[in-house]
Amino acid sequence: MPIPDKIAAAQRIQGLLNTILKQGGFRLRYRITVDPPLPEERDWERPVILVELAGPDAPLLLERNAELLRAFEHVTQQMLRVAPDEHEKISFDALGYRSLRIEELRTAAGVAAEKVRKSGMPYEFGPMTSRERRVLHLALRDFDDLRTESTGEAGQRRVVLYPKDYRGAAPAPMGRPMRARGRR
Repeated sequence: MPIPDKIAAAQRIQGLLNTILKQGGFRLRYRITVDPPLPEERDWERPVILVELAGPDAPLLLERNAELLRAFEHVTQQMLRVAPDEHEKISFDALGYRSLRIEELRTAAGVAAEKVRKSGMPYEFGPMTSRERRVLHLALRDFDDLRTESTGEAGQRRVVLYPKDYRGAAPAPMGRPMRARGRR
C-alpha cells in the first residue's frame, strides 16, 4: 500500500526522530525531504521520503554495516505500517552511506560477473537486505549471458549469480558444504 499522505508521514517521522534523538542522547540533526530529486541513473532507489542524518554521532549510525541507521529506518517503517514491498519508499542516510554502498554493490556485481564467466560456475553473495539484493539484480540485468536469483530465508536471503544456461545445483550456502544427494 503506498503512503497515502506523504506530508503527514514526514511529520510522524519528525516526531519519532525527535523522541529517539532526545531520549537516546544522540548528537544528530536531520533533514526530511518528501519526493527528493534523485539522479536518473539511480533507478534502483526512488524513495518518496528521504531522511538524512548528520552531526557528531553520525559515525555511530554506520557501525556494524549501518545497523543503527537500518534500525531507525525499520522502526519508522513499522510505525507507518509500510508494507514490506514498499520499504524502499522510505530511505535513511548518513554521511553519504547509501550511495557508497550502492557503488560497492555495483562493483561487486561486476567482479562476480567476471568470475562466473571465467569459471562457468554460480557465485553466491553474502546475506543482504532486500534493497541491496535489488541493487545487485538491477546491476546485473543487462548481462544477457547471466541470470540472478534470490535464495534463502529472512535475514539469510542472498543473491546467486548463474551463467544463463546453468543447469547444475545451486551453490551451498556459505559456510556449509553441500551434501551429496541421497546420502544422510
